[in-house]
Order: sequence, then structure tokens, then C-alpha cells
Amino acid sequence: MSAVDAEPPPSGEPFEIASGAHRAVVTEVGATLRAYTVDGVDVLDGFGPEEPSSAGRGQVLAPWPNRLEDGRYVFEGVEGRAALDEPERGNAIHGLVRRLPWTVSLRTDESVTLDRVLAPQPAYPWRLALSIRYSVADDGLSVFAVASNRSDVAAPFGIGFHPYLTVGTPTIDETELTIPAGRRLLTDDRALPIGGADVAATPFDFRVARTIGSTELDTCFTDLARSGERATTVDLSRPDGSTSVSLWADQKFPYLMIYTGHSLDPPERRRRGLAVEPMTCPPNAFRSGRDLVRLDPGGTWSGTWGIRRGP
Repeated sequence: MSAVDAEPPPSGEPFEIASGAHRAVVTEVGATLRAYTVDGVDVLDGFGPEEPSSAGRGQVLAPWPNRLEDGRYVFEGVEGRAALDEPERGNAIHGLVRRLPWTVSLRTDESVTLDRVLAPQPAYPWRLALSIRYSVADDGLSVFAVASNRSDVAAPFGIGFHPYLTVGTPTIDETELTIPAGRRLLTDDRALPIGGADVAATPFDFRVARTIGSTELDTCFTDLARSGERATTVDLSRPDGSTSVSLWADQKFPYLMIYTGHSLDPPERRRRGLAVEPMTCPPNAFRSGRDLVRLDPGGTWSGTWGIRRGP
């Protein structure tokens, strides 16, 4: 076997977990959720074993989710300077860990836990330990995330996740969507928040299920309604109700980024899945301070979200 043949896939070693009809694959690079199926049917519009994750598919977004204006911020007198990986808009985007290798710390047939310590660096001058546990069971996929500040001063923190949901339709246009959100963020031409607005009586009101159609969303929603165990749930379903997928998130995630994939490249990938991204804070939180988690020295944050498939 040649050295080229021996190279690992772009997303690193895959870790498969399964329970009954449920199967998921998590990758070494980024602790990324590459695939999730129920009875062999895709629940995610993921990516193949020989592909890297594209457009954020399945990635962990930390220590900040979404966009950071100019890649620069100051937190309690400490300056951070991140590379502009969205250069066309002058932003840093989706944190620092989604393309790094993670280490498996615990693995069973039904679950896998991956860890990553982010060393102090110009983009984030604190030491942050992250741990993500993926598990499957009869009631679906669940994800438990933990972050710990290993610095001797307080650190800023935010996290998000980036799965694309599918109910097996060629596009999401004919699907019905429910988003239990009363408000959305308004953004400028750099996709940075500049205010907020109620969704009532607007094209952004999905509190009652309705067909997505040609609607284009790259929108952060908040003021989320919650039900059992303080969870909020986004539902995507076929119009006849034969198949549905729900993403739920606990109260640690007060924001949901919803993206219809209308601007993806290549064009054949557009609108094949709906990105539903639970986030602890809005875009640009490292600049605005809005709902930013402050981790004391030795402090820990944890949160849980997951995916269920119906009818």
C-alpha cells in the first residue's frame, strides 16, 4: 500500500454508534456528526466518508458560533484576534475547533465521547476543554456538550451545532416547517445583527406549521417557546405527515439559526436539507456581549440537544 493510499479520509477516523434502528457516524475531525439514519433512512443531509464537511455540515461551532465582526474583540481587557475565514464579509466564522482532530475518551456501542483542549492563541487567549457525547437510543439521537475553563482568569464562551435535517424530499421546498420563535434578528450586509423584530404577520412566522416553498432563510430566531423539560423543538415534515424530523434543544440554547441552503455551492446541493443550528448566543456575541457565557476560572458549562424522527 502506498503512502497516499494509507492516508486517512479528510474527516479523519469515523466512529459509528448504533442502537436498534438508529445509527450515527461521528468523525475525528471536528467531532463532526457526519450521518444519522433510522431504519436505514437518512435523517441528515450529511456528507460521504471520503469527503470533508462542507457548509458547516454537522460541525461543532466553538468557542463562538456564527460570525465575529472583523475577527476582533476584547473581553475583560483581553484582546482576541481571529483569522477572517469569511473574507468576503470581513468576518471570522464558527469558532476554532471544527477542523481540528478530537480524541475519543469513552466509547460504547450506543455512544461516543470526543474531547478537545483548545490551547491559548491569538484568536482565543484562554485554555478551554471541550467534551461532546453523542448517543443513540430508541427515542433518537442526543448530544451532551461540556466546556471547562482551564485558565486562571475568566473566559468568554459560546457554542453551536450545525446539522442539516432532511425528510427525504428532493428539496425542502415542499416540506412543512415549524419554528417556535417569536422574534428574529435583523442583520446588515455582513450578516451581523443590527436589531430585532417580531415575526408575527411576516414571512418569518413559522409558529404554525406551513410549507417552506421558495422562502429563503439565513435567520437567527429567538424568544423560543418551550415545553417538556424546558426544551424547544423545530419540526420538519412531509405535507402528508408520513415522515417528520424534530430537533430539540434545552434552555442553554436560546437561539436557533435556520438556513435553507439556498446559496450553497455547488448549486446541486442547494435546498437539499434545512440547517437547524442551536446556539447559546447570537452572531457577533464576542463583540456585543449579548448572552455571552462567562466562564470563571475552573468554571463549567453544559447543554443538551438532539434529533428525533417521526411520523
